[in-house]
Amino acid sequence: MAHQQLHLPFKFLEQPAGPGVREPWLMVLMHGVGSNEQDLFGLARLMPPQFHVLSLRAPYVLSPDAYAWFEFQVLADGERRIDEEQERESRFLVGEMIASASQQLGVPPERVVVGGFSQGGIMALSLLLTQPSKVRAAMVWHSRLLPQVVPHIAPPEAFEGKALWVSHGSADNVIPPSAAAASRELARGLPLALSGGDFPGGHEIRPAELQGSMAWLQSLAAGVNTP
Repeated sequence: MAHQQLHLPFKFLEQPAGPGVREPWLMVLMHGVGSNEQDLFGLARLMPPQFHVLSLRAPYVLSPDAYAWFEFQVLADGERRIDEEQERESRFLVGEMIASASQQLGVPPERVVVGGFSQGGIMALSLLLTQPSKVRAAMVWHSRLLPQVVPHIAPPEAFEGKALWVSHGSADNVIPPSAAAASRELARGLPLALSGGDFPGGHEIRPAELQGSMAWLQSLAAGVNTP
């Protein structure tokens, strides 16, 4: 099948699913703050061949080649204050983009996964929690749950059959491991399949974590995670 031109509201890089894949999945990757679409795109070649991979560029420009899904300040007491309007706008736009890409590629929501690192992981988690009808699963690396998103979480029954991967660095000094623990705690109260864990290392994806993440994706695509 000839590869079609995708029309989306973001700049992105893409890698089509492997040849001969009859029922492709869609993976949407979102980078951390101050990075760009190149950052996670290197992981595309490690993904299972079922996945058509899109790596997005966040909409807000911080400096040349450095983008954010939303801006934030760290206050004197260490508290983070985010630009709530930017976060809402990004979440809305990514949700719309996923629906559009799904439709253009002919991939139903039950074969769509959102993934991200750090601030991109915040986006992936927020999307699964607030718009679960658009995705099957979220893959969240070194990230956290936004308190602003909690009031907008969909009803529990909307998460039947969904899956969530949460992994973190045990020595992450940018976003503490307690942030991942809080995300998992919330997820345990929902009827979804939770996977992941803490891995040795800081605010980076190391080989063992990457290997675990790819094995999880493979099991998802193979139907192992279905309830």
